[in-house]
Amino acid sequence: MSTSLKTSAVLLTLSLALSTGAVSAAPVITSLSTGTTPQATGTAAVKTFAIELNGSAISEQAFQPSGAAEPLVPLRAVAEALGFTLTWNQAGKSAELNKGNIVTTVKSGEDRYTVNRMNTTLGTAPLTKENKLYVPASFVSSVLQQTLSVEGQTIVIASAAEHMTGNGVITAVNTDAKYPSVQIRGTGTSGLVLNVSGDTAFQKADGTKLTFDDLQIGMTIEAEHALFSTRSLPPQSPAYQITVLDSAQPADLLGTEGSVEEIKTSQDGTSMIRINGFGLTETSQSDIILNLSKDTVIVNESGEPVEAGAVVQGTQVIGFYGPMLTRSLPAIGTAWKIVVITAAQE
Repeated sequence: MSTSLKTSAVLLTLSLALSTGAVSAAPVITSLSTGTTPQATGTAAVKTFAIELNGSAISEQAFQPSGAAEPLVPLRAVAEALGFTLTWNQAGKSAELNKGNIVTTVKSGEDRYTVNRMNTTLGTAPLTKENKLYVPASFVSSVLQQTLSVEGQTIVIASAAEHMTGNGVITAVNTDAKYPSVQIRGTGTSGLVLNVSGDTAFQKADGTKLTFDDLQIGMTIEAEHALFSTRSLPPQSPAYQITVLDSAQPADLLGTEGSVEEIKTSQDGTSMIRINGFGLTETSQSDIILNLSKDTVIVNESGEPVEAGAVVQGTQVIGFYGPMLTRSLPAIGTAWKIVVITAAQE
Protein backbone atom coordinates (compact mmCIF):
# COMPACT_ATOMS: atom_id res chain seq x y z
CA MET A 1 0.00 0.00 0.00
CA SER A 2 1.42 3.43 -0.95
CA THR A 3 2.01 6.15 1.61
CA SER A 4 -0.91 8.18 0.20
CA LEU A 5 -3.30 5.25 0.52
CA LYS A 6 -2.20 4.56 4.10
CA THR A 7 -2.70 8.22 4.92
CA SER A 8 -6.20 8.12 3.42
CA ALA A 9 -7.19 5.12 5.49
CA VAL A 10 -5.78 6.64 8.66
CA LEU A 11 -7.56 9.93 8.04
CA LEU A 12 -10.87 8.14 7.56
CA THR A 13 -10.44 6.10 10.71
CA LEU A 14 -9.60 9.22 12.72
CA SER A 15 -12.50 11.13 11.19
CA LEU A 16 -14.96 8.39 12.05
CA ALA A 17 -13.59 7.94 15.54
CA LEU A 18 -13.60 11.65 16.37
CA SER A 19 -16.80 12.73 14.63
CA THR A 20 -19.29 14.21 17.10
CA GLY A 21 -22.85 13.00 17.01
CA ALA A 22 -26.13 12.75 18.87
CA VAL A 23 -26.07 9.00 19.14
CA SER A 24 -23.96 6.62 21.17
CA ALA A 25 -23.12 2.92 20.98
CA ALA A 26 -22.55 3.10 17.24
CA PRO A 27 -21.28 -0.08 15.57
CA VAL A 28 -17.52 -0.42 15.93
CA ILE A 29 -15.55 0.62 12.89
CA THR A 30 -13.30 -2.31 12.19
CA SER A 31 -10.69 -3.23 9.62
CA LEU A 32 -12.39 -5.96 7.62
CA SER A 33 -10.43 -8.28 5.38
CA THR A 34 -12.27 -8.60 2.08
CA GLY A 35 -9.67 -9.71 -0.42
CA THR A 36 -11.00 -7.08 -2.82
CA THR A 37 -8.43 -5.62 -5.17
CA PRO A 38 -8.23 -1.85 -4.69
CA GLN A 39 -9.71 0.11 -7.58
CA ALA A 40 -7.64 2.43 -9.69
CA THR A 41 -7.40 5.98 -8.43
CA GLY A 42 -8.59 9.00 -10.35
CA THR A 43 -6.52 12.13 -10.67
CA ALA A 44 -4.20 13.32 -7.92
CA ALA A 45 -6.88 15.83 -6.87
CA VAL A 46 -9.73 13.31 -6.49
CA LYS A 47 -9.47 9.73 -5.28
CA THR A 48 -12.14 7.18 -6.05
CA PHE A 49 -13.20 4.23 -3.93
CA ALA A 50 -15.10 1.06 -4.72
CA ILE A 51 -17.94 0.23 -2.30
CA GLU A 52 -18.63 -3.27 -1.01
CA LEU A 53 -21.73 -4.05 1.05
CA ASN A 54 -22.13 -7.42 2.77
CA GLY A 55 -19.67 -8.98 0.35
CA SER A 56 -21.25 -7.59 -2.83
CA ALA A 57 -20.02 -4.66 -4.88
CA ILE A 58 -22.17 -1.58 -5.41
CA SER A 59 -22.02 -0.28 -8.97
CA GLU A 60 -21.50 3.34 -7.95
CA GLN A 61 -18.26 4.66 -6.49
CA ALA A 62 -17.27 6.94 -3.64
CA PHE A 63 -14.77 9.76 -4.05
CA GLN A 64 -12.57 11.96 -1.88
CA PRO A 65 -11.80 15.50 -3.07
CA SER A 66 -8.36 16.92 -2.42
CA GLY A 67 -8.10 18.17 1.15
CA ALA A 68 -11.28 16.38 2.29
CA ALA A 69 -11.09 14.54 5.62
CA GLU A 70 -12.94 11.46 4.37
CA PRO A 71 -14.55 9.95 1.26
CA LEU A 72 -18.09 10.76 0.18
CA VAL A 73 -20.47 7.92 -0.72
CA PRO A 74 -23.58 8.05 -2.95
CA LEU A 75 -26.50 8.34 -0.52
CA ARG A 76 -29.30 6.69 -2.47
CA ALA A 77 -27.25 3.73 -3.70
CA VAL A 78 -25.91 2.90 -0.24
CA ALA A 79 -29.09 3.62 1.71
CA GLU A 80 -31.35 1.57 -0.55
CA ALA A 81 -28.85 -1.30 -0.59
CA LEU A 82 -29.11 -1.29 3.22
CA GLY A 83 -32.91 -1.46 3.05
CA PHE A 84 -33.69 2.19 3.79
CA THR A 85 -36.48 4.02 2.01
CA LEU A 86 -35.29 7.34 0.59
CA THR A 87 -37.75 10.15 -0.16
CA TRP A 88 -36.52 13.26 -1.96
CA ASN A 89 -38.01 16.62 -0.95
CA GLN A 90 -37.62 18.84 -4.01
CA ALA A 91 -38.80 21.99 -2.25
CA GLY A 92 -36.34 21.63 0.62
CA LYS A 93 -33.59 20.01 -1.49
CA SER A 94 -33.30 17.32 1.17
CA ALA A 95 -33.62 13.56 1.48
CA GLU A 96 -35.42 11.68 4.25
CA LEU A 97 -34.32 8.13 5.06
CA ASN A 98 -36.49 5.68 6.93
CA LYS A 99 -36.00 2.11 8.06
CA GLY A 100 -38.10 0.80 10.91
CA ASN A 101 -37.64 3.30 13.73
CA ILE A 102 -34.53 4.97 12.26
CA VAL A 103 -35.38 8.26 10.58
CA THR A 104 -32.89 10.88 9.39
CA THR A 105 -32.84 13.90 7.11
CA VAL A 106 -29.96 14.98 4.86
CA LYS A 107 -29.63 18.29 3.03
CA SER A 108 -26.95 19.17 0.52
CA GLY A 109 -24.44 21.67 1.88
CA GLU A 110 -25.53 21.38 5.53
CA ASP A 111 -23.41 19.51 8.06
CA ARG A 112 -26.48 18.73 10.14
CA TYR A 113 -28.12 15.34 10.28
CA THR A 114 -31.36 14.58 12.10
CA VAL A 115 -31.32 11.32 14.03
CA ASN A 116 -34.49 10.43 15.94
CA ARG A 117 -35.37 14.12 16.41
CA MET A 118 -31.83 15.03 17.53
CA ASN A 119 -29.34 16.96 15.39
CA THR A 120 -25.73 15.87 14.94
CA THR A 121 -22.76 17.02 12.87
CA LEU A 122 -20.04 14.93 11.23
CA GLY A 123 -17.52 17.59 10.25
CA THR A 124 -18.32 17.17 6.55
CA ALA A 125 -21.39 18.44 4.73
CA PRO A 126 -23.19 16.42 2.02
CA LEU A 127 -22.76 17.67 -1.53
CA THR A 128 -24.46 17.19 -4.86
CA LYS A 129 -22.42 15.99 -7.83
CA GLU A 130 -23.92 15.18 -11.22
CA ASN A 131 -27.44 15.31 -9.70
CA LYS A 132 -26.52 12.76 -7.01
CA LEU A 133 -26.35 13.50 -3.31
CA TYR A 134 -23.18 12.30 -1.56
CA VAL A 135 -22.64 12.02 2.21
CA PRO A 136 -19.47 11.49 4.26
CA ALA A 137 -18.59 7.84 4.82
CA SER A 138 -18.95 8.36 8.57
CA PHE A 139 -22.68 8.93 7.95
CA VAL A 140 -23.01 5.18 7.32
CA SER A 141 -21.63 4.26 10.76
CA SER A 142 -22.64 7.24 12.91
CA VAL A 143 -26.15 7.78 11.55
CA LEU A 144 -27.23 4.61 9.74
CA GLN A 145 -25.52 2.51 12.45
CA GLN A 146 -23.72 0.10 10.11
CA THR A 147 -20.18 -1.27 10.45
CA LEU A 148 -17.73 0.46 8.09
CA SER A 149 -14.03 0.23 7.28
CA VAL A 150 -11.64 1.18 4.47
CA GLU A 151 -9.42 -1.42 2.85
CA GLY A 152 -7.05 0.33 0.47
CA GLN A 153 -9.45 2.12 -1.83
CA THR A 154 -12.46 -0.04 -1.09
CA ILE A 155 -15.06 1.09 1.43
CA VAL A 156 -16.42 -2.01 3.16
CA ILE A 157 -19.89 -1.84 4.74
CA ALA A 158 -21.47 -4.63 6.78
CA SER A 159 -24.98 -4.58 8.22
CA ALA A 160 -24.78 -4.34 11.99
CA ALA A 161 -27.02 -5.98 14.55
CA GLU A 162 -29.89 -3.57 15.18
CA HIS A 163 -31.54 -4.78 18.38
CA MET A 164 -30.81 -5.28 22.05
CA THR A 165 -33.10 -6.25 24.92
CA GLY A 166 -33.43 -4.69 28.35
CA ASN A 167 -35.95 -4.64 31.20
CA GLY A 168 -37.30 -1.76 33.24
CA VAL A 169 -40.24 -0.34 35.16
CA ILE A 170 -42.25 2.32 33.31
CA THR A 171 -42.14 5.68 35.08
CA ALA A 172 -43.72 7.87 32.38
CA VAL A 173 -45.95 7.42 29.34
CA ASN A 174 -45.90 10.20 26.75
CA THR A 175 -49.06 10.00 24.64
CA ASP A 176 -48.06 12.78 22.24
CA ALA A 177 -49.64 11.84 18.91
CA LYS A 178 -46.51 12.66 16.92
CA TYR A 179 -43.80 11.40 19.30
CA PRO A 180 -45.22 8.78 21.68
CA SER A 181 -42.77 7.22 24.11
CA VAL A 182 -42.30 5.54 27.48
CA GLN A 183 -39.57 6.11 30.05
CA ILE A 184 -38.09 3.26 32.07
CA ARG A 185 -35.49 2.79 34.83
CA GLY A 186 -35.78 6.30 36.23
CA THR A 187 -37.44 9.70 36.14
CA GLY A 188 -36.30 13.14 34.98
CA THR A 189 -32.86 12.84 33.38
CA SER A 190 -32.35 9.24 34.56
CA GLY A 191 -33.28 6.02 32.80
CA LEU A 192 -34.09 5.51 29.13
CA VAL A 193 -36.81 6.88 26.85
CA LEU A 194 -38.18 4.38 24.33
CA ASN A 195 -39.61 6.06 21.25
CA VAL A 196 -42.43 4.06 19.70
CA SER A 197 -43.91 4.14 16.21
CA GLY A 198 -46.41 2.29 14.07
CA ASP A 199 -43.81 -0.46 13.67
CA THR A 200 -43.47 -1.09 17.42
CA ALA A 201 -45.14 -4.32 18.59
CA PHE A 202 -46.80 -4.59 22.03
CA GLN A 203 -47.65 -7.82 23.82
CA LYS A 204 -47.99 -9.64 27.13
CA ALA A 205 -45.49 -12.27 28.21
CA ASP A 206 -47.89 -14.99 26.99
CA GLY A 207 -47.99 -13.46 23.51
CA THR A 208 -51.35 -11.69 23.85
CA LYS A 209 -51.34 -8.61 21.66
CA LEU A 210 -51.50 -5.19 23.28
CA THR A 211 -51.53 -1.61 22.06
CA PHE A 212 -49.62 1.47 23.17
CA ASP A 213 -52.74 2.61 25.02
CA ASP A 214 -52.47 -0.47 27.27
CA LEU A 215 -49.17 0.73 28.74
CA GLN A 216 -49.14 2.56 32.05
CA ILE A 217 -46.72 3.58 34.76
CA GLY A 218 -45.65 0.84 37.14
CA MET A 219 -45.51 -1.89 34.51
CA THR A 220 -42.33 -3.95 34.28
CA ILE A 221 -41.50 -4.44 30.61
CA GLU A 222 -38.96 -6.13 28.41
CA ALA A 223 -37.99 -3.78 25.60
CA GLU A 224 -36.34 -4.75 22.35
CA HIS A 225 -34.73 -1.53 21.12
CA ALA A 226 -31.91 -0.21 18.97
CA LEU A 227 -28.28 -0.68 19.95
CA PHE A 228 -27.74 3.07 19.75
CA SER A 229 -29.25 5.90 21.77
CA THR A 230 -29.14 9.68 21.70
CA ARG A 231 -26.74 11.54 23.98
CA SER A 232 -29.57 13.51 25.53
CA LEU A 233 -30.56 13.18 29.19
CA PRO A 234 -32.27 10.84 29.46
CA PRO A 235 -31.01 9.01 26.36
CA GLN A 236 -33.57 7.96 23.76
CA SER A 237 -33.72 4.84 21.62
CA PRO A 238 -36.32 3.53 19.14
CA ALA A 239 -38.31 0.53 20.43
CA TYR A 240 -39.12 -2.43 18.19
CA GLN A 241 -41.10 -4.53 20.67
CA ILE A 242 -42.39 -3.99 24.21
CA THR A 243 -43.48 -6.98 26.29
CA VAL A 244 -45.36 -6.45 29.56
CA LEU A 245 -44.02 -8.92 32.13
CA ASP A 246 -46.58 -8.35 34.92
CA SER A 247 -49.24 -11.07 35.06
CA ALA A 248 -51.86 -8.64 36.38
CA GLN A 249 -52.09 -4.96 37.22
CA PRO A 250 -54.65 -2.55 38.66
CA ALA A 251 -56.08 0.05 36.31
CA ASP A 252 -55.22 3.75 36.51
CA LEU A 253 -52.12 3.38 38.67
CA LEU A 254 -50.62 6.43 40.37
CA GLY A 255 -46.97 6.88 41.32
CA THR A 256 -44.92 8.83 43.85
CA GLU A 257 -41.14 9.10 43.93
CA GLY A 258 -39.36 10.24 47.06
CA SER A 259 -37.71 9.34 50.33
CA VAL A 260 -39.19 6.89 52.84
CA GLU A 261 -39.95 9.27 55.72
CA GLU A 262 -41.42 6.75 58.13
CA ILE A 263 -42.01 3.01 58.49
CA LYS A 264 -44.48 1.35 60.82
CA THR A 265 -44.90 -2.40 61.28
CA SER A 266 -48.04 -3.83 62.89
CA GLN A 267 -48.23 -6.91 65.09
CA ASP A 268 -49.44 -9.05 62.20
CA GLY A 269 -46.23 -8.25 60.30
CA THR A 270 -47.70 -5.87 57.73
CA SER A 271 -45.90 -2.59 57.14
CA MET A 272 -46.86 0.94 56.24
CA ILE A 273 -44.46 3.46 54.72
CA ARG A 274 -44.72 7.19 54.13
CA ILE A 275 -43.16 8.54 50.91
CA ASN A 276 -42.53 12.25 50.53
CA GLY A 277 -41.39 13.59 47.17
CA PHE A 278 -43.30 14.24 43.95
CA GLY A 279 -46.08 12.63 41.94
CA LEU A 280 -45.38 10.99 38.60
CA THR A 281 -48.73 12.07 37.15
CA GLU A 282 -51.05 15.04 37.62
CA THR A 283 -53.31 13.08 40.00
CA SER A 284 -50.52 11.34 41.92
CA GLN A 285 -49.71 12.40 45.48
CA SER A 286 -46.50 14.17 46.53
CA ASP A 287 -46.94 12.84 50.08
CA ILE A 288 -48.49 9.40 50.50
CA ILE A 289 -48.82 6.61 53.08
CA LEU A 290 -48.83 3.16 51.52
CA ASN A 291 -49.75 -0.13 53.12
CA LEU A 292 -47.46 -2.97 52.06
CA SER A 293 -49.45 -6.16 51.70
CA LYS A 294 -48.27 -9.71 51.02
CA ASP A 295 -49.05 -9.03 47.36
CA THR A 296 -46.92 -5.87 47.11
CA VAL A 297 -44.07 -6.38 44.63
CA ILE A 298 -40.67 -4.91 45.60
CA VAL A 299 -38.15 -4.53 42.76
CA ASN A 300 -35.33 -2.32 41.48
CA GLU A 301 -35.55 0.00 38.43
CA SER A 302 -35.00 -2.94 36.06
CA GLY A 303 -37.84 -4.92 37.62
CA GLU A 304 -35.58 -7.40 39.43
CA PRO A 305 -36.85 -8.62 42.84
CA VAL A 306 -35.48 -6.89 45.93
CA GLU A 307 -35.73 -8.07 49.54
CA ALA A 308 -38.33 -6.24 51.63
CA GLY A 309 -35.57 -5.40 54.09
CA ALA A 310 -34.11 -3.00 51.51
CA VAL A 311 -36.96 -0.57 52.20
CA VAL A 312 -35.78 1.38 55.26
CA GLN A 313 -36.13 4.95 56.42
CA GLY A 314 -34.28 7.28 54.03
CA THR A 315 -34.42 4.89 51.07
CA GLN A 316 -35.32 6.50 47.74
CA VAL A 317 -38.27 4.66 46.22
CA ILE A 318 -41.08 4.93 43.74
CA GLY A 319 -44.42 3.72 45.04
CA PHE A 320 -47.13 2.64 42.61
CA TYR A 321 -50.68 2.40 43.95
CA GLY A 322 -54.31 2.38 42.86
CA PRO A 323 -56.55 5.44 42.65
CA MET A 324 -58.64 4.47 45.71
CA LEU A 325 -57.23 6.60 48.56
CA THR A 326 -58.48 7.87 51.89
CA ARG A 327 -59.40 11.54 52.24
CA SER A 328 -56.87 12.00 55.02
CA LEU A 329 -53.75 14.17 54.82
CA PRO A 330 -51.55 12.57 53.73
CA ALA A 331 -53.76 10.17 51.80
CA ILE A 332 -53.46 6.44 52.49
CA GLY A 333 -53.49 3.69 49.88
CA THR A 334 -52.19 0.21 49.17
CA ALA A 335 -48.91 -0.26 47.35
CA TRP A 336 -49.04 -2.46 44.26
CA LYS A 337 -45.33 -2.14 43.49
CA ILE A 338 -42.37 -0.48 45.21
CA VAL A 339 -39.28 0.32 43.15
CA VAL A 340 -36.11 0.72 45.20
CA ILE A 341 -33.87 3.28 43.52
CA THR A 342 -30.21 2.27 43.42
CA ALA A 343 -27.44 4.65 44.46
CA ALA A 344 -26.43 5.16 40.81
CA GLN A 345 -29.85 6.65 40.05
CA GLU A 346 -30.19 8.88 43.09
